[in-house]
Amino acid sequence: MKIKPFGVEQWMNAWETKCELNLAETCVASLTLAELMQIAGTTQQMPADLAAMQMTYGEIRGSTRLRGLVAGMFEGQGAENVLITHGTIGANHMVYQALVGNNDHVVAITPTYQQHTAIPRSLGAEVTEVALSEDQNWLPNWDVVAAAVTPATNVIALTNPNNPTGALIGREGLERITEIARSVDAWVLCDEVYRGTEQGGPVPSIVDMYDKGISTGSTSKAFSLAGLRLGWIIGRESLLDACEIHRDYTTISVGMVDDYFAAMAIEVKTEVLGRSRKITRGNLALLDDWVKQEPKARYVKPQAGTTAFVALDVAMASYDQCVALLQETGVMFTPGSALGFEGYVRIGFACYPDVLKEGLARVSVWLAKQS
Repeated sequence: MKIKPFGVEQWMNAWETKCELNLAETCVASLTLAELMQIAGTTQQMPADLAAMQMTYGEIRGSTRLRGLVAGMFEGQGAENVLITHGTIGANHMVYQALVGNNDHVVAITPTYQQHTAIPRSLGAEVTEVALSEDQNWLPNWDVVAAAVTPATNVIALTNPNNPTGALIGREGLERITEIARSVDAWVLCDEVYRGTEQGGPVPSIVDMYDKGISTGSTSKAFSLAGLRLGWIIGRESLLDACEIHRDYTTISVGMVDDYFAAMAIEVKTEVLGRSRKITRGNLALLDDWVKQEPKARYVKPQAGTTAFVALDVAMASYDQCVALLQETGVMFTPGSALGFEGYVRIGFACYPDVLKEGLARVSVWLAKQS
């Protein structure tokens, strides 16, 4: 199977160990295990039940405890509707393996995480990209989406909240996409990895609105635990059965320790997500103030997520901008070209506030020198 190199990951792999201030990171500032255990009220250095755990494969679909906790974050879903995966990246990959093949048709709303275009193409599907626009606040034109689907469309794919723009499709938009999908009996794969980072109230999950809706997510972003590499697929049992066939060849099971700590985090989700919202909401206010006072920057203010898509008024391509910033200021952004959208940079604003402040200050000094 041939597949296009993953632009964002290639960029991160090349540069994230060479920067001083990482404003390309997309996870809310990571928790230590000590911090997580403190939030959970476990004060021992190693909890007794963890110390006694035998290092077997564990429950192949994920522990009953964890699957029940994940299901509890949705409406009307049970543990039988949850398959635990190796991160959202593993979840998305398995869904495409289960649903897409030669001569299938996928509609992908872009910009998006590159999995949603590259994987179906690598599996032989035709992919129609429906491009979002800054002029429309990075929200879909549903008439264009409707015109893109055909009787051959079997998956409509999107990220909500959107990566990289931070746009958020609300209930009305989700109802519209379910109508479009239902008209051709298509699945809707909604990568909801940034769910829980809304700047306002939450929006429904696609899986609670459409019987062929699929939600993927993980503990990486809002739960600040990317190191667990723990994600999930929420959907019909028949879909999960199909995904599990592929999973047996790649994952077998997730690690029992990862499962254990993910369950611990979700059990105290009110506190963990409260911490994340405090960071993302406070930091977005800092970023918004910076954009307002910086004459060479503009953006559509994110409504959710941990990233903003910012246009910098600099006479060079986004990749060259980001390399120059790294080399001259130590600040790391992600070039829009790595996401298939030239003319923008992606700024991760969910780091610690002092890192964001210092990074943006250095960028302003650099921008002032650009003609």
